[in-house]
Amino acid sequence: MAFLYCDQAIAQSDVLTLENVFDLEYVSDTQISPDGEQVVYQRNFMDIMEDQRRSNLWIVNADGSRHRPLTSGNNNNFSARWSPSGDRLLFASTQSGSSELYMRWMDTGETAKITNLTQSPGSISWSPDGEYIAFTMFVPASEKPMVSLPGKPNGANWADPANVIDDLEYRRDGSSGFVKDGFTHVFVIPAEGGTPRQITEGDYNHSSPEWTADGKHLIISSNRKEDWQYNERDTELYKVSVDNGEMTQLTDRRGPDYGATVSPDGEQVAYLGYDDNMDSYQLSNAYLMNMDGSRKRTLTNDFDRSVSNLQWAEDGNGLYVQYDDEGNGKVGFISLNGSSNVQKILDDRGGTTIGRPYGSGSYSAANGQIAYTYATPYHPGDVAVADRDGDMKRLTHVNEDLFGHKTLGEVEEIWYESSHDGEQIQGWIIKPPNFDPDKEYPMILEIHGGPHTNYGDRFTAELQLMAAQGYVVVYTNPRGSTSYGKAFGNYIDKNYPSEDHDDLMSGVDAVIDKGYVDTDSLYITGGSGGGVLTAWAIGKTDRFNAAVVAKPVINWYSFVLTSDGSSYHKYWFPGFPWENRDHYMDRSPISLAGNVTTPTMLLTGEQDYRTPMSETEQYYTALQLQKVESAMVRIPGSGHGIASRPSNLMSKVAHILEWFGDH
Repeated sequence: MAFLYCDQAIAQSDVLTLENVFDLEYVSDTQISPDGEQVVYQRNFMDIMEDQRRSNLWIVNADGSRHRPLTSGNNNNFSARWSPSGDRLLFASTQSGSSELYMRWMDTGETAKITNLTQSPGSISWSPDGEYIAFTMFVPASEKPMVSLPGKPNGANWADPANVIDDLEYRRDGSSGFVKDGFTHVFVIPAEGGTPRQITEGDYNHSSPEWTADGKHLIISSNRKEDWQYNERDTELYKVSVDNGEMTQLTDRRGPDYGATVSPDGEQVAYLGYDDNMDSYQLSNAYLMNMDGSRKRTLTNDFDRSVSNLQWAEDGNGLYVQYDDEGNGKVGFISLNGSSNVQKILDDRGGTTIGRPYGSGSYSAANGQIAYTYATPYHPGDVAVADRDGDMKRLTHVNEDLFGHKTLGEVEEIWYESSHDGEQIQGWIIKPPNFDPDKEYPMILEIHGGPHTNYGDRFTAELQLMAAQGYVVVYTNPRGSTSYGKAFGNYIDKNYPSEDHDDLMSGVDAVIDKGYVDTDSLYITGGSGGGVLTAWAIGKTDRFNAAVVAKPVINWYSFVLTSDGSSYHKYWFPGFPWENRDHYMDRSPISLAGNVTTPTMLLTGEQDYRTPMSETEQYYTALQLQKVESAMVRIPGSGHGIASRPSNLMSKVAHILEWFGDH
């Protein structure tokens, strides 16, 4: 039975419970019409029978009227994109059994499937005249076995043939495991349907096609260098002829160039990227160049935050951007007339990662209006519309049927000093529903992953479920977190974990000082990078009654050779592990395993290729050999994103609460 603090007993129907996970909905991918009058959005829900997240498309007027569905059923309908004139809506759907492109005529509501694809389409983009669609699609390589075994009789049932691997990155988390041979290419298809025509060629991956104003070329991002496998962060922008596929390279520097968008007059290209200096955390900047690649310049050199999702204003005089600042999602504007500083337009963009309070969300802009995913600590993403002055109107309340009858834990922002050097650290406290400041409550410290990500003042199903069981839940952004600038993020460059541990322990002390925490009932957990820091913490202190180490890295030496990423040794460490053995071991939680006395549960997906199960198994065996009370929870069929299936989110929280309740 999950732990419920006895003095905090509340009727189950009044607080968030595990079964409510299947009742949650959230909004994503808000797409405003070219005239700024309507918003189409993706409404995500949980399919309790298939244990999957599903999505339909809905539409609402910008004034909040005429809110209605465009698609229905337990399929996935997504990536809606308005035609340039607003008369049609292109979207992808799985309603035929696989992902295909569909067209809806907005005057009649008629809808037609316009493709018969062999793979799923991505990065959908309209030509300026509305006559063509560009998209990306994976093209499998023809497979020829290395050997053919002789002597197999007709009808014989022999073992499956061997898998022969000769690529650097051969596994990928979130997929079926082994990466299929082949490459992602750009295709073009008439908007009325027909046969897709492949535009790009070669043994390279291509992404994010963006049309030029005359419709004769596409701007794409690709790494077409001979050693591209060994330099994954070194993409360039290319201008590709739609007619014959001829390529012109537009950028040339060490570092990624991507996310291109063409100005309304067709004369300039804005794009994202950075000069790669091999730091573990690097800010993504906005850049501008002429269509021929000349006169490149940085637009955000003096802005100490990463920016993304560039969109031109209709008059071509500036660009919209999104960014995170101090744990909160923003949309801003860069004026090209005078100062190029990013001017904030609106706050509270987010709400599309409902498990834990990570940064997320998106926006789209048209005719001076901005549609975005609006979120607070008390609800996931909803649709909101704002003008350039930031005056906003919330258009949807997709969880009103659920939260109208629930008491959620109050969320309080805190700032405190780190014991290491006095650095100011931001965090948040979720208090149990119907909190009484005169009582004492058990406390959970929950640590984010990344490590270069951020938590914030956003809805979190997992942490609210913990608070509903009577816990004070604390989450913070220790050094290394994003949204506080380059220097703060790089405190842990080649130095992780380190003083970020001190930041976390100082956060625990700051909340204890408030007087409502039972100091004999302290617990700690975190996933991925948070699993690293949880294991690190219990190797340095025995102050916690119990720990849950979720999907951790325990041994950096083995991690860099078994993870699905191939560049950790360059960005997180000073080189190969066999040349820097002491550095790798000194930063590995396994080096502190002999100090651990805290009862510890490990929890990892069995198909996790980001922080492989072998990391969990190493730590579990180390604890067992020392007779430390420990358990290993393996989530079948799950990759790194355990909460991607609703029942796994429930299972994760249930196991954490059970372990803490027993201690």
